[in-house]
Amino acid sequence: MGGWQGQILRVNLSRGTCKKEKLDPKLARAYIGGRGLGTKMLSDEVSPTVDPLSPTNKLIMATGPLTGTNASTGGRYMVITKSPLTGAVACSNSGGYIGAEIKFCGYDFIVFEGRAKSPVYLWLNNDKVEIRPADKLWGKTTHETEDRLKAETQEEAKVCSIGPAGEKLALTANVMNDKHRAAGRSGVGAVMGSKNLKAVVAKGSQSVKVARPKEFMAACLAVVKKLADSPVTGGGLPKYGTPVLVNVINAHGFLPTRNFQQGQFEGADKLSGETIADTILLKNKGCFACTIACARVSEVKEGKYKGAGEGPEYESDWALGIDTGVSDLAAVTKANYLCNELGMDTIEAGVAVATAMELFEKGHIPQKDIGRPLRFGDGDALVWLIEEMGYRRGFGELVAQGGYRVAEKYGHPELFMGVKKQAFPAYDGRGAQGMALGYSTSNRGACHLRGYTISVEVFGIPKKMDPFATQGKPEVSKLFQDVTAFVDSTGICLFTTFGIGADDIHPMLEHATGAGYTLEECLKAGERIWNLERLFNLKAGLTGKDDTLPPRILKEGIPAGPAKGMVAKLPEMLPEYYKLRGWDASGVPSKAKLKELALG
Repeated sequence: MGGWQGQILRVNLSRGTCKKEKLDPKLARAYIGGRGLGTKMLSDEVSPTVDPLSPTNKLIMATGPLTGTNASTGGRYMVITKSPLTGAVACSNSGGYIGAEIKFCGYDFIVFEGRAKSPVYLWLNNDKVEIRPADKLWGKTTHETEDRLKAETQEEAKVCSIGPAGEKLALTANVMNDKHRAAGRSGVGAVMGSKNLKAVVAKGSQSVKVARPKEFMAACLAVVKKLADSPVTGGGLPKYGTPVLVNVINAHGFLPTRNFQQGQFEGADKLSGETIADTILLKNKGCFACTIACARVSEVKEGKYKGAGEGPEYESDWALGIDTGVSDLAAVTKANYLCNELGMDTIEAGVAVATAMELFEKGHIPQKDIGRPLRFGDGDALVWLIEEMGYRRGFGELVAQGGYRVAEKYGHPELFMGVKKQAFPAYDGRGAQGMALGYSTSNRGACHLRGYTISVEVFGIPKKMDPFATQGKPEVSKLFQDVTAFVDSTGICLFTTFGIGADDIHPMLEHATGAGYTLEECLKAGERIWNLERLFNLKAGLTGKDDTLPPRILKEGIPAGPAKGMVAKLPEMLPEYYKLRGWDASGVPSKAKLKELALG
């Protein structure tokens, strides 16, 4: 079969050993790769009740069969583990170039086990594999780390690493690659830090062979044309990047503002994609094999927040700006740069700051605990606290553990806006009912990328649905979740689905692998992966009671704007969703469903 390189690298950090294993072709076909097969490996090898920061937990870097190929956006890789933030399964997806380079070294997966006695990094150079000391890199930012490791290995090498946040086991920590791309959510950087693993450096020259080159290239070119013809992937995203959504979602009335206390932000235009393009944008940029190029290369050229980097993307723009009430683009951009350099998830970090701001303004956190006032709209306080969090200093030591733990410590867990201890992203589920259902049922905690119903509720892709209505949302949410699991497992970017569908991705996968996939089997694989994640979480101790939303979202209407008075109508949707999934009333998959999916 093509697509897969057919090899797993198993790195035991406790013993300092590296072992190559053959990829099981039957499992690869059933779970595709990436998120799917990586989660299967985690489920088979790690107890769901494991302490996420113990040596017994494993960290898996996973690619898909389309990673490293000519498939548009075929550069994705995933970091899979048990999350220390949520206690649930974690799969954080990233673009850039490191995923393709891992494939070029001949590996589909890297499995990290145990814990090194002192800081190390992994150097891959085709068949050459070395665990090298990283003591001199400990404490360095992700940017400093990447520069030093390229100088030490090869300038053309690709790097993923953790920053000080990951080293200090902050639950907001991510894994950064190519300096500006992030495997961002669920605290995966803390797991990497707990293993004393600073970085992975890869440089390979082994191409990814496909089963039917001519047919594969034809399928890839057809996809490229559709993406170019789409007003989203061929227009809005290349021109304005993901921040094009700021004004769009604000106009709909469900742009979460000041920790979800409002649904519209008066300073939205100052942070919009249009304003970014007119002020700080230098150029757009794509990841490996990307024909969309939505990334923002930016620079704040003057003032106290002067600096250069990439971003902010929509979610970062929102979490660090709108959710904290900060409309100063320079301050938001600086906070974004700091998150990338210190290795923190911008969503979790921003919402944690917003949570602390509301707690402070309501008198629940005394100023002496913080060391300064912490009010909505204060850009200086935002930038200061983000840096404190990255190094886990002072009040930042607590906030770096995420908004849930801040709210819990000060006696008001209801003021944390998230699910399963993971923060909400940039859409208020009260105004987009599909997102409310998706947040509550997401296997990794609140997440927009596990079932992006904004496609139907705002963009009308593939059809338009009323965002305020609940009818049909359980069905579309399940479908989107299954399709997303499939797409994530192939190794291409989810953003392609703004312009293409599963029926376009299936031919690329089939001609790459030659595995005999039908479209129905691809969708069934997505459903299998979703249920496998659910089983892991149930065994970890999560239940249907965790498929809920904060009281504010369920009971307090949005105060003004187009979505005024709206609350999330989860009780109307959840029972039907469970039924469509083949789960019982408590959210447990039935024996018949598990048998159907070959999970029984």
